[in-house]
Amino acid sequence: MADGVLTAAVAESRAARWRALPAWLRIGILYLAARVVTTAMLAGASALSGPSSRFGVAPGVGDLMLGWDAQWYWFTAVNGYPSTLPLTDGGQVAENQWAFMPVYPYLAQILGTPAGSWGVGAVLISLASGYLAALVLHRMLRTRLDRSASMWAVAFFVAGPLSALFELGYAEALGLLWLMLILWCVLQRRYGWLYLLIPLFGFTRPGVLAVALFLGLFGIRRLLGRRTEPLHAAEVVHITALAVWAAVIGVSWQVIAGLVTGDRTAYLVTELAWRRNWLPDATAVFAPFDGFLQGVAFWFSMWGLPATVGYVVLALVVVAVAAVLLFEPHVRLLGAELRLWSASYVVYLLAVFFPQSSIFRLLFPLSPLWGAVAAPPSRAWRVTVLALGLVGQWWWIYNMYGLGDTYWRVP
Repeated sequence: MADGVLTAAVAESRAARWRALPAWLRIGILYLAARVVTTAMLAGASALSGPSSRFGVAPGVGDLMLGWDAQWYWFTAVNGYPSTLPLTDGGQVAENQWAFMPVYPYLAQILGTPAGSWGVGAVLISLASGYLAALVLHRMLRTRLDRSASMWAVAFFVAGPLSALFELGYAEALGLLWLMLILWCVLQRRYGWLYLLIPLFGFTRPGVLAVALFLGLFGIRRLLGRRTEPLHAAEVVHITALAVWAAVIGVSWQVIAGLVTGDRTAYLVTELAWRRNWLPDATAVFAPFDGFLQGVAFWFSMWGLPATVGYVVLALVVVAVAAVLLFEPHVRLLGAELRLWSASYVVYLLAVFFPQSSIFRLLFPLSPLWGAVAAPPSRAWRVTVLALGLVGQWWWIYNMYGLGDTYWRVP
């Protein structure tokens, strides 16, 4: 009995010392530990990679970190953007650099130059961005959740199914950092910084049109709730201007691509070029929501089911997501702003995306919802979620990098 009391006292002492550490240090320790685990998983995927993988037999961990779209970012940094759109043998626009925004590849080139390696700069940006995004996420959640729940949410974030993105040559981590800062500024009503953060986000990753929708919805909410939180004229001007600014940034890359290539549809047809990996006869005309509907029909036909079943399932999923964002009590704890962002981003994905395995990666901007997952105070629940997150991370790494051999294993 005395031994049990002593053990409990030692455990409580360790917990107290942990809680006494500043938040940035605790988050740093969690982040480094998670990165060690991710690196070990990448090494395991490398060891299991076989001749059918796009990476070949036993590639290096560095090869995995700089695979897939990382090669496109590197190619963009080295060669820039084409003034003439490349064509396939069939005369259709081929995959090219216009699908990749410029901030990440060129910043990686600048940072990697002293080391003589673009890849070094790319991975360093992802690593640093992931840690900084975790800090901002924690700060945001602390406005709504207690210390324990906020830190557990960070643990889920840095060790979750998609956390390998913090070590890959992808723009997701940097884009997520800009997004977290945008959301933090909105929460704090510090609108001035958004005039800079919105273009940084918009020229790092696609998705800034979702920010425009979010700001529009946020403005409507502020208008309706002005009796509980006064709405001043300056705030109305900022919110309106920023929503328009985000929409302008959202279409500006299309305008730039059109001016450089002489083809006003250059960006859209470039994005649609990737869709032909699944639908060889896909139209070169973009229509909102058409890609998601086409994707549902495609996948359900692959599974031997009629498209109408897929449409019904999609409708049910959309209703379920809406219900969770509106009514689930732990999600409601996060506040209206984070829920409005989540809804805006889901609408954006439905409007522009063709659903395939990359959809897992594209769910990354919904990371603030980890706060709702961490909100229940049960330790057993939190440990289980963390364990499932690690299992999910291994599943994602193994399929996308260890196997990487079919059209549905695309990160």
